[in-house]
Amino acid sequence: MANLSISFFFLFLLAALPWTRTLDAKKTVICRRHCRKQTVTKIQFYFHDTITGKNPSAIKVAEAPSSTNSPTLFGTVSIADDPLTETPDPKSKEVGRAQGLYSSAAQQEVGLLMTLTYVFTAGKFNGSSVVIVGKNSIMNKVRELPVVGGTGAFRFARGYALASTYWANNVGDAIVGYNLTVIH
Repeated sequence: MANLSISFFFLFLLAALPWTRTLDAKKTVICRRHCRKQTVTKIQFYFHDTITGKNPSAIKVAEAPSSTNSPTLFGTVSIADDPLTETPDPKSKEVGRAQGLYSSAAQQEVGLLMTLTYVFTAGKFNGSSVVIVGKNSIMNKVRELPVVGGTGAFRFARGYALASTYWANNVGDAIVGYNLTVIH
């Protein structure tokens, strides 16, 4: 019985010792990642999407043959470089740009798949950005979109954006208010 106990003890030591360092190292990494102080930042700005006029900030770059017959414009893809401002007034101070693409990705409603990087060009977060990727059901009063990443001050960002249309015309130009809650 004593020999059996000693054998189990040595087997336990042999099995546990090589893994102890590895597990401790992983715990340290996990602890550093999850235990570091996180900041919650709230940001408000206005997104100006202009598809008409001499200098549009968003242009259609592709469409399916059936897009023109679709009430939701399903299958269209647009590229955007939209200004972000402090207030809804297009002449107010520009704080950044929304750069990327959006496409009409819903057949039953006007729903856009938004893939945009919101680059801040002024203020405290100048040079930083957040990335928002998700469905934007633009006919809803308030839409929630996920913040999936960022750069600079927002490296490893996550969070959400609440978007609500401030103004829109019948040809597709719009001013949208954004309220972001970003954890970084």
